[in-house]
Amino acid sequence: MVRLDSRYRIVILQDPIEARHALSTAPLLEKSLRNAQRNIDETFDPQVVIGPDWQDCAVLVYPGENPISAEHIREQPQRNTLIFLDGTWRKTGRLLRLNAWLQLLPRMALDAKSQRSNYRIRRSPRADGLATIEAAVQCLNALESERDFSPMLRAFDTMIDFQITAMGKKTYLRNHKND
Repeated sequence: MVRLDSRYRIVILQDPIEARHALSTAPLLEKSLRNAQRNIDETFDPQVVIGPDWQDCAVLVYPGENPISAEHIREQPQRNTLIFLDGTWRKTGRLLRLNAWLQLLPRMALDAKSQRSNYRIRRSPRADGLATIEAAVQCLNALESERDFSPMLRAFDTMIDFQITAMGKKTYLRNHKND
């Protein structure tokens, strides 16, 4: 597993049920970046999780109206904290509802056309759905274009391949014939 540095602090807000899922990618992300921190709960206090300047320094990486671009974030050096919600779409939507403070943050939406998820063993109801580690890699590659964070995906790909092997290729293909 690689261990990389980034100019950006990564804060992962993880749904407690997702934290118990064996194939969650948030632990891989947390271990791949030195400045990543995973928080597991349903509600979070931004002052505790991010700090007193949370409204000035944080960006929520999640689809929404009027997203800001990577270029816009780079132009604001105080925006140095990226928040990722980890869970299924239903669970992350619930995290958004339970943590109204997240609605106050600017959002960075990822380019859904630039990357299709390789999370072959879990399905997303959305065509633009990415695993948390995939979203972080895409986001960091956009923000720090002089670097490549793609090596973080090696452990993710290994996890998927291992699970497909454990399931048996026939079982996997039968369960994913419409993909």
